Amino acid sequence: MNRFPPRVSAARRNAEAMLNKTKKKEQNFKQEQERERDALALKSARLRDLRLAKEAADRVAAEASPPARKAGRARQK
Repeated sequence: MNRFPPRVSAARRNAEAMLNKTKKKEQNFKQEQERERDALALKSARLRDLRLAKEAADRVAAEASPPARKAGRARQK
């Protein structure tokens, strides 16, 4: 019986090392894309909340103020 592991060629080790690096880069890229997507979703939610709050404040202000009269030209006879 052979107690020692079989020898792996240098070419195979290099290829496996490159494959591992590539996989790690892909994982990092996917994680970064996910972080960017989450950040964009948070930003969109924050902006939507601000817009809705502004619209509600505008509605309250419009209800509180008397209706504005239209400025028109005086009729001439």
